[in-house]
Amino acid sequence: MAPLIGLSTASVYPESTAHGFGWAASLGYDAVEVMVGIDALSQQIDAVKKLSEHHEVPICAVHAPCLLFTQRVWGTDPWGKLEKSAEMAEAVGADVVVVHPPFRWQKDYAAGFVEGIASLEARTGISFAVENMYPWRASSRRGMEMYLPGWDPSQEDYANTTIDLSHAAIARSDVIEMADRMGERLRHIHLTDGTGSAKDEHLVPGRGVMGAEAFLRHLAGTGFGGHVVLEINTRRCADRAEREADLRESLEFAREHLAVTTP
Repeated sequence: MAPLIGLSTASVYPESTAHGFGWAASLGYDAVEVMVGIDALSQQIDAVKKLSEHHEVPICAVHAPCLLFTQRVWGTDPWGKLEKSAEMAEAVGADVVVVHPPFRWQKDYAAGFVEGIASLEARTGISFAVENMYPWRASSRRGMEMYLPGWDPSQEDYANTTIDLSHAAIARSDVIEMADRMGERLRHIHLTDGTGSAKDEHLVPGRGVMGAEAFLRHLAGTGFGGHVVLEINTRRCADRAEREADLRESLEFAREHLAVTTP
């Protein structure tokens, strides 16, 4: 089965979650990943479900609110956030929840994170695909570990994982080698790009140095059947036309290098 090519609602920020569904439908994306964030609509299960039904675009994944600026979304208990994410995923028909590893100051959460994720998956039937992050670089030569048990999920015993190419650019990780380490545990892709700077750039794929073309061809060659979700940054787009061009280019890039035909 060919991968679903989805659009993250984060890709249209500062436009709303509703705009994300509208863009996905108009451009022909296969699915949407809902980023649960500060947009109040993204936090409402019924509203998100109605958007999916209205635009006739399925939801493939829910991104749990585990970013620094979403620390108070759905409460402050990190396990409560994941429970709510699973509730949303089940209600809207998504089979994946994307989650980041804990920050190093969340010591109690981190201490039982690997086992807790496995328990959640067994209890809910939802795949919690843990995403690769990166060392926080204070300079070009030194990095500081900010995630526990670690920023590279290929090194931990997770059943399901996510590779994000922008995060890999910061960490200077080889994404093909990472994918090989993950093997069948690789369930989800955040397709984007980066230049290797300390910034989380989320460039249109092909505009950075991560070899996104070769990575997609590698996935296709291994029979990858998970989700490939475009998670790009369009905040600096001058107008709606430029945002549309970036979203269209990203979709065409994914289809071309995965050899997936346009519906």
